[in-house]
Amino acid sequence: MVTRTPLTTASVIAEAAALADESGFEAVTLSAVARRLGVRTPSLYSHVRDREALLDGIGALALSELVARIAEVVAGRAGRAALEGYATVYRTYARERPGRWQSLQRRAGEAVVRSDAAREVVALTAAVLRGYPVPAAEHVHAVRLLGSTINGYLALERIGSFDHSTPSPEVSWRKTVEVLDVLLRAWPAESGKDTTAP
Repeated sequence: MVTRTPLTTASVIAEAAALADESGFEAVTLSAVARRLGVRTPSLYSHVRDREALLDGIGALALSELVARIAEVVAGRAGRAALEGYATVYRTYARERPGRWQSLQRRAGEAVVRSDAAREVVALTAAVLRGYPVPAAEHVHAVRLLGSTINGYLALERIGSFDHSTPSPEVSWRKTVEVLDVLLRAWPAESGKDTTAP
């Protein structure tokens, strides 16, 4: 007799995350997850509101997994060592958990944005930035720089944009992290008020 794992929000999201990694984030639907779990689609509505909630659940799971990895590599490190560890975590995660990484490349819902994991990622990123002369008031700009550079590189690498030229993507990755380190070390003085504000 086959014993079926009881359905919970966590088990449904975990199965959705596994599907995303195996078949791509776009393959995640309530019906596809229900088939994998051996249940009818309506059975999932007691645990996830709709597909958007399911996708947000994968994003929250991905953030929580990243938190554990980032915390481990930045502990006791500062400056370039912390930055390299931080960036490498994202790259390794994108390779090992491609669907979960993709879940972080969409506009997140409030549940993800306000999650404990999201706050912890912000705190860990701030810890990395404390190793550089970046004023606290400028951290938002530095976070956007890191996020756009790292995730942009990983997105292009994922679709093979660097496969047809030399040097290898590995060489360019190391150079990218090196340049980010230089930029953070040479961060300009606080620019003052946001001139776009009314």
